[in-house]
Amino acid sequence: MEHVSSGAAPLIDPFARAITYLRVSVTDRCDFRCVYCMSENMQFLPKKELLTLEELDRMCTTFIGLGVRKLRITGGEPLVRRDIMTFFQGMKRHLDAGVLDELTLTTNGSQLSRFAEPLVAAGVRRINISLDTLDEAKFAQITRWGRLKQVMDGIDAAQAAGLRVKINAVALKGFNEDELFTLQDWCASRDMDLTFIEVMPMGDLGNEDRIDQYWSLKDLRARLADRFTLTDLPLRTGGPARYVELEETGQKIGFITPLTHNFCESCNRVRLTCTGQLYMCLGQEDMADLRAPLRASEGNTVLEDAIRKAISLKPKGHDFDYSRQAVDGQMSRHMSHTGG
Repeated sequence: MEHVSSGAAPLIDPFARAITYLRVSVTDRCDFRCVYCMSENMQFLPKKELLTLEELDRMCTTFIGLGVRKLRITGGEPLVRRDIMTFFQGMKRHLDAGVLDELTLTTNGSQLSRFAEPLVAAGVRRINISLDTLDEAKFAQITRWGRLKQVMDGIDAAQAAGLRVKINAVALKGFNEDELFTLQDWCASRDMDLTFIEVMPMGDLGNEDRIDQYWSLKDLRARLADRFTLTDLPLRTGGPARYVELEETGQKIGFITPLTHNFCESCNRVRLTCTGQLYMCLGQEDMADLRAPLRASEGNTVLEDAIRKAISLKPKGHDFDYSRQAVDGQMSRHMSHTGG
C-alpha cells in the first residue's frame, strides 16, 4: 500500500479552518427507505459511477496525507456495500501508524449482528446508530422496510463487542414527540449517548411537507428542562452537535440544528459522495468532482491539487431558513446521496 505523506501542507480553507474531518459515503444503497431520506422507489447509481473499494482507499489515504484525522463512513447504509470490511481493514493501517485518530461510521444498525466484531477488529471504537422510534409499528412506517428487532439485535451485538454507541434520532413533529422521554430513558438504561437532529429540507419527497414535520429542538430542549437539570457542555466532537448533560442521570444529550448557523464558524469537515463528488458544505450545492482526477493518473499529485482547489472554495456557511414558509436553500439531492 502507498505511504501517507505527512510532509504535505495541511488543508486550510479560506476562513482559516483546518479540514481534519472527512465523511465518506461508500454507497447510495440501503436496506431501509426512511421517509425523510429516500423515496420508496429510489433510482440507484450505476455501479461504474461508484468509486471502487480500492479507489475509496486511495482517496481517503490522500486526504489523510493532507491532514484529515477523523474518518466517518456513511451511506446509504455503509454495511450493505459488498466487501466493505476490506476497506475498514485497509484504513486500520492509518490508525496503527498514528496518522488517523478515529475511524467510525453511521449506520442504521441492521447489519451490526454480523459486523460489530469485525469493525472492532478494524479499529472502530464508537458508532452512531440512526433510530427515531422504539415503537415497532412506527419503525416499520418510517423506515418502510425496516424491522426494529433486527436493529435491537444489532445494538446488543455492538455493545457486546465493546463499541460505544450513540443514538441519532431525527425529531419529527407528530411522529416521535411523545417518545422524547422513552428514548432518553432507554438510552440512559443502556449507557448510550443520544443526539436529536432537526429535520432538514432535502430532496423531493413527494407530498411530505417538511415544514409540517419540523419540530424545533428549542422546544424539545425546553421539554427536557421541565424534567431535568440541563448543563451545557463545551464538548466538541468535530461535528455540529451542541451537548448538554442531564444532571439527574449523567447522560449526554446532543442537539444538531442544521438550520441555524451555530456551528459554521468551526466547521472542519467536508463530505465525499460514493461517486467521488466532494461537498464542501452540506447546505450548499457547491461541489468538486474528485473522481476524474483520481482516475486520471496513477500518482496522486493531480488528485491532491484537485482537493486543495476544492477546499479553497469552501463557503463560510449555509443558508437553510425555515422562518419563511417557502424553504430557502431547499436542497434538490437526497440525503442518501451525500451520506447525511
